[in-house]
Order: sequence, then C-alpha cells, then structure tokens
Amino acid sequence: MRNSIFIISGLVFAFYVAPVRAQYAQPGYDPRTSDIQVGVDSTDPTCEGEPHWNARRPIPWQVFAQGEYVGPARTPHVPEYRLRVDDQIDFVFRLTRQETSEVYRLNVGDEIKIESLTDKQLDRDRVEVMPDGSITVMLLGRVQAARRSIQEVRDDLEKKYQKYYKVPSITVTPVKINTKLEDLRATVDSRAGVGGQQRSSRVTPEGTIQLPAIGSIPAQGLTLDELKREIDERYAREIEGIEVTPVLIQRAARFVYVLGEVPNPGRYELTGPTTAIQSVALAGGWNVGANLREIVVFRRAEDWRLVATKLDLKGALYGKRPAPSDELWIRDADIVIVPKSPILWADEFIELVFTKGIYGVVPFQGVNISVNKLTTF
Repeated sequence: MRNSIFIISGLVFAFYVAPVRAQYAQPGYDPRTSDIQVGVDSTDPTCEGEPHWNARRPIPWQVFAQGEYVGPARTPHVPEYRLRVDDQIDFVFRLTRQETSEVYRLNVGDEIKIESLTDKQLDRDRVEVMPDGSITVMLLGRVQAARRSIQEVRDDLEKKYQKYYKVPSITVTPVKINTKLEDLRATVDSRAGVGGQQRSSRVTPEGTIQLPAIGSIPAQGLTLDELKREIDERYAREIEGIEVTPVLIQRAARFVYVLGEVPNPGRYELTGPTTAIQSVALAGGWNVGANLREIVVFRRAEDWRLVATKLDLKGALYGKRPAPSDELWIRDADIVIVPKSPILWADEFIELVFTKGIYGVVPFQGVNISVNKLTTF
C-alpha cells in the first residue's frame, strides 16, 4: 500500500509539478516577461467538466509586451448586430446617376419647354406641371402632363393642335425634371451644417424609423444591410436615382441592475461584454455576510417572459475555482441579486421580532440581549 502511494506521488510529480518547477528554474526566466505562464485554460480538452487548480499547466499568457494592455483582437461581440429600440442611425443619401430601365415620366413641379415651327405664338419657355398634374398652353388650356413621358405629351399636343393647324410641328423639351428627387435632397441636405446629404433617426419604441417620402419603416431586429435593402426598395417605388446607406451612430443604452448585499447597489451601464462577476465588481464587490453561493439573475426573454437562474460564485470570488462554469454573460436589463447569508437572515429576524418588536412594546428591566454583532461572524 505504501509503495503504491509513493508510485502515484512520483507520477503526479513527474507530470504536473516537475514541468512547472522546470519552467521557473530556467535561466533568465522572468514571469513578468515570459510568454508562458502556469495556469488553467477553461477550454482544456483534457479536463472533464469544470477544470480546477490541480489542472494547471503551462499556457500562453504574456502575448504582448508592456503597454499593450488592450490585448489581442478578440472575436466579434455578436455574429451580426440587429437593431433595437433607441438605436440612433444616420442615413446617408447618394445620387446613383445610373441609367434607368424605364422612360422618365413627368411629376408635379417639373418644367418643360414647348415650341412650334408653325406658329411662334405657341412657344412657351417654362411650363410647370401644376399640383393637379396638368399644364396650361395656348388655345388648348389645360392638358394632362403628370405620369406621362415627354413623347406622350408631345404627341397629345400635336394631335390637339391639329384642330387649329394642319401641321403644328410641336416640340417638347424638358427644362426641369426629377423634382421629387430634388425635393428629397433639399429635405436631407446638411451641407451647410454637418456636411453631406443625410438624416438622423432613432428607432422608436414600436421598432420603426421615419424617413422623408416613405414614412415609417420597420427596423427593429434587422441588420444594417437588411435595413438598407428595405429602404432602397421603398424609395425605388417612389423616387428613382437615390441610394441610402444606414450608419449606426449610437447604440441604445444597456443596463444591469445589481442589488442586495453589495456596497453600491444600483443601475450600471453595460459598455462592453460583462459577466456576472464583473457586474458584482461594478457594484463595489460584496458585503460581509453575502450569500455568494446563491446569486440570483433575473432576465426578460424575447417575448418579455421572466426567467431566472442561481449562480454559485463563491469559489471563484475567493480564488478557489479558476474556471467557474457559473460565470455567465450578463445582458441588457438583467437583475443581479446578491442575497443575505442565513446568519444575516437570523440577525434581521431577531432585530425585527425582539429588538424592535417585543422589547419595543414591553421593555424588560435587567435583561439585555445584543445581536447587533452577528454580522461580523
């Protein structure tokens, strides 16, 4: 039996202790500058379940030199970001200046020039398409022009003027077109301010954004590329020749709420990926007597239903567990509660029932029970 113990101890020394000791015994070894340190990797494939300190081995640690505290480039926070309520987006408008597949049709506000080789009195330099979609010309009066091409307007005038002229010889020339596009450009023009043609919008509580000419657009849950395709398709149905690029300027604020046995309970903004231990650190750590084995996390799911879990972080916070499986990621609106330990519950019960209850109503002379120091154990 004793020989077996010696053999096992020798194997443990050979496989675990000797490599660690050999590392520290190397000439010129300095743990502050060495790329390799003895530690625990939470993804160690040789460990079953949660690895503990007895699984420590040489692992890459000091990848960068001093001063490069930012560390390596990690993987993205999320595979793809989807917009949410209160995200602020800038929309940059650009003229495509691409040839359209369809014939241009006149809009309200467009201007044309009408000429006749037969009678110069029919000439009109600038004829504007009125809000009802018509133009007014000599002899004919009101003629429909909106939603017609230049050729269709010319043919209509030529036909109607034949009532007065054998060969009217009418020519119609566009003078001012794309007025809907120009109106949109004027709406989003910021060249006199921040510069460029852009418009800012914030995702509303109902999950939409508002843009000129196309109104309300669903945005919540979409990626920026999906939102761009939706906006471009809607503008293409209304105004040709415009392209819109959404740019995420500011994300909606994200908060975690930490309360219970912590020095500074309250609401804290999540400016980056945050774990359960980090959320406790935001609140200043934990008070003496906190029950670190049953930290509660409340969470609202996608359909707003309430879910909850309990975390055992005592071993990690006391340095006993190097890779705690309970070290979960915290997300927006999570509530982290650090409850009291049983001894604090007992202290609180005695304080309420006896000190403020029975003794407060019927003071006993000569009897003195002090429980105020229970929290120091």
